[in-house]
Amino acid sequence: MGVRIEDSADVSPQASIADGSSVWHLAQVREGATLGKGCVVGRGAYVGSGVQVGDHCKIQNYALVYEPARLADGVFIGPAVVLTNDTYPRAITPSGDLKGASDWEAVGVTIETGASIGARSVCVAPLTIGAWALVAAGSVVVRDVPAHALVAGNPARRIGWVGKTGRRLVADGDARWRCPETDDLYAEEGDALTPWRDE
Repeated sequence: MGVRIEDSADVSPQASIADGSSVWHLAQVREGATLGKGCVVGRGAYVGSGVQVGDHCKIQNYALVYEPARLADGVFIGPAVVLTNDTYPRAITPSGDLKGASDWEAVGVTIETGASIGARSVCVAPLTIGAWALVAAGSVVVRDVPAHALVAGNPARRIGWVGKTGRRLVADGDARWRCPETDDLYAEEGDALTPWRDE
């Protein structure tokens, strides 16, 4: 199947890109970055040094994925999303010198399997977005997001639950939720959602 890299893309020879992946116009993939099978990196997107991207991920146009981000399989990064990497951002040191790589410690965003980050959202590292979670467009995420959570706002807060299709779950009894598309059932326990298991 091969790898498709547009002529205007800037892909480091030290990056690893698996079969079936595409890197579109003006995108940049830095040294040490790894892209799994079947990934799409959209126009003008940035994938930082050493970033790890699983299989079948989509990083949409002009998204910025700064190191040391980790994306599991099936992650969706919407247009113009930013995954930050500096808890205390400054251009200069207290003495006024330009900060260098040794003057700060990069921290990353981890996104687990199947999660989606909506357009123009900002995820402020360090944090983890749980599997199959959905961050609504334009959100600012400053703390961990549980698996299957639907979060929105600034700062982002949980406003519901979603299933693997991304559809909002509907209440189906006491602490039980159902996907309106697949009829999959989930159990809510505190701030967590797990597949329903009949006892």
